[in-house]
Amino acid sequence: EVVAVIGDGAMSAGMAFEALNNAGARLTRLIIVLNDNDLSIAAPVGALSAHLRAVSSGQAPAFFSALGIRYMGVVPGHDMAALVRALSQARQVEAGPVLVHIRTTKGKGHAPSETRADGGHATGPFDVATGAARASKSNSPSYSRVFAGALTRLAEEDARICAVSAAMTDGTALTHFEARFPERCFDVGIAEQHAVTFAAGLAAGGMRPFCALYSTFLQRGYDQVVHDVAVQNLPVRFAIDRAGLVGADGATHAGSFDLAFLSNLPGFTVMAAADEAELVHMVATAAAHDEGPIAFRYPRGTGPGSEIPQIPQRLKIGRGRMVRDGAEVAIVSLGARLSEVAKAADMLARDDIRPSIADARFAKPIDYAMIDRLARDHRLLVTIEEGSIGGFGSHVLDHLNKKGALQRGLRVETMVLPDVFVSHAQPHEMYETAGLNAAQIAARIKKLMAP
Repeated sequence: EVVAVIGDGAMSAGMAFEALNNAGARLTRLIIVLNDNDLSIAAPVGALSAHLRAVSSGQAPAFFSALGIRYMGVVPGHDMAALVRALSQARQVEAGPVLVHIRTTKGKGHAPSETRADGGHATGPFDVATGAARASKSNSPSYSRVFAGALTRLAEEDARICAVSAAMTDGTALTHFEARFPERCFDVGIAEQHAVTFAAGLAAGGMRPFCALYSTFLQRGYDQVVHDVAVQNLPVRFAIDRAGLVGADGATHAGSFDLAFLSNLPGFTVMAAADEAELVHMVATAAAHDEGPIAFRYPRGTGPGSEIPQIPQRLKIGRGRMVRDGAEVAIVSLGARLSEVAKAADMLARDDIRPSIADARFAKPIDYAMIDRLARDHRLLVTIEEGSIGGFGSHVLDHLNKKGALQRGLRVETMVLPDVFVSHAQPHEMYETAGLNAAQIAARIKKLMAP
């Protein structure tokens, strides 16, 4: 017995349509359980969602019938007897696919979740009895809110700026942008491939689209990133949320690979924010960049608490910045590990090791002039990034090898995420597993500097 269980939000995704098309053309027995709770990550959108609501109100399920799929429903999913009866009847179908349409309530059984707009999806720590969120340890806004705030301010001055997301308007904080510019915010549902190509179409039409997706979900739209954006050199702006390790969401949601899979594409510009202020500058830089596709990545959660600039700067493309001057060791950080790098440098100073620190800002194009200066003036160069092998450090190492720096005696160490899927835990525990916290960075450099 093969049973496929799918939610109504995911039913709009491309692979679901491909599977329905395939199943409807065969006589193979298959039971499809559609768990319809009128929610996905955010409120459901699109024609299929409207059709399911119509089915729930008694209209004929023309969509499934037209595909040759026998339909049963609507079944009250919290009525155990009705549920068992419907599933038993589905098992008696001898040939072809049958779909059992079950209606449920997200968060059922926990009153506070039942009344929440998202049904308690991906909530942080909360009081079980009341559902009230526990106080955050940080007073800083999340990176997502910093991004959305910066984008909203820029959109006040530029009517070409618009936003596209795939059922993630809440997670990417675009709800704030949407409240101000509802006609310029597009939620396409759980359909990242469409989100990317839709953004490409907007860019081709003269708009300045920001395609805001979690790093792990951007992977679903990679073919479209290549063929519909990069090949045509369209100025789509990719706001990559949840870059790096993400804590309780675990391995499935870790943003480990975007640096590697974007930095190898011709014409792409790729940035990584070290803190909240840098993120604001990168949003402004992306908004003004019409020469081709551009992406900027930032972590889940809050940053170190940097002051939000009132007037953002447009960064010079491919130009990093020096943070601290030192000797013998140069640490080039890309992204949000910069605060840990600074702590590591303070630890090393106790052993009379005072490294230079640079914030690369760009994974592509890399500031090779800065890299060459650091390689010339130091005997050890360490790159640090919240991404897999094949990203920033790999490009730096390739460049230095071709320039002959390794042959002249320069030691290069690339610190990246390990070649495993890191299991869910608190973010600081995940980075400890990855070997990328301050103490581990300091220990690695101290060992490399030993005679």
